[in-house]
Amino acid sequence: MNGDRQLPDTSANADRQTAVMAGARRRLSALGPVLGLVLVIGFFALLSDDPAQYLSGRNLRIVLAQTVIVALGAIGMTFIIISGGIDLAVGSTIALAGVVTAVGLRDGWPPPAAVLAGVAAGGLVGLANGVILTRLKVMPFIATLGMLGIARGLAKWLADQQTVNAPATWVNQLAVTVPTPTWLLVAPGVWLTVALALVATVVLQQTVFGRRVFAIGSNEAAARACGVRTDRLKVWIYGLAGLLFGLSGVMQMSRLRQGDPTVAIGTELDVIAAVVIGGGSLAGGEGTIAGSLIGALVMAFLRNGSQQMGWPNYVQEIIIGGIIILAVALDRARRARQA
Repeated sequence: MNGDRQLPDTSANADRQTAVMAGARRRLSALGPVLGLVLVIGFFALLSDDPAQYLSGRNLRIVLAQTVIVALGAIGMTFIIISGGIDLAVGSTIALAGVVTAVGLRDGWPPPAAVLAGVAAGGLVGLANGVILTRLKVMPFIATLGMLGIARGLAKWLADQQTVNAPATWVNQLAVTVPTPTWLLVAPGVWLTVALALVATVVLQQTVFGRRVFAIGSNEAAARACGVRTDRLKVWIYGLAGLLFGLSGVMQMSRLRQGDPTVAIGTELDVIAAVVIGGGSLAGGEGTIAGSLIGALVMAFLRNGSQQMGWPNYVQEIIIGGIIILAVALDRARRARQA
């Protein structure tokens, strides 16, 4: 009978279609950084006079060695951006850590002690940022902008406003293009970065600390209401990121084989761009370590390709600025669709 006929459950079908579309968007969002990396590599390979040289193992080793500095910074910045913060003092922290390491080596410290001092210098800058944010209630943008000047000034003071030449040690081999021994294939710093990325991924995805980082970035008030001590957590986040920025400074010193208080100006843009390209949201609550590493590779291949094309540095800066604006605009559009 017509009266007993079941009507189709349109609401259930609509829910299933919505779920399928949401899943497809998530997969596309995850693949986005990889597609961007492939496009950048393909673009410069086609423009190059010798694509085989651009895609050679030697050039790949060069790019990976160059990526280490930004990649380590991007791992630390991922924690900060997921928590809803920002750090503009990355470049100055890198310069300070490099100078501290070089001064230690110059003054006869054992290499491990000099490296630890450089990493610790970065951690202290990060802790200072966290304390300023939480105790003085200064916005992250302003607090880290001020620290940008403080850390740079400290680097120049320690270096007496000149480069600090360090004696040859194993520290100089951390970011070389051709490693010793050769069976390492790539610089030791690359393997160290990969190992730290794996650890950071586990911390973000499998620990209470990681879940709380996402929680305060998604809704800090709700996290506080659930008992999360948000101020203390922020200090830990900025301190942890500072340690990674300090290690990045050690790698910078390794590449230059000297401590230079004027290096890494603008590196914070590359680091932030790497995280945003990798799927991190400046609004907080989103981001992955893997995506940030892919973003760092995009930046490295972009700079490497631009150099091989003979493009001046200002062209690279224009391109990077445009990429940051585009990535943030796409993130806002995605969030608007989800809302």
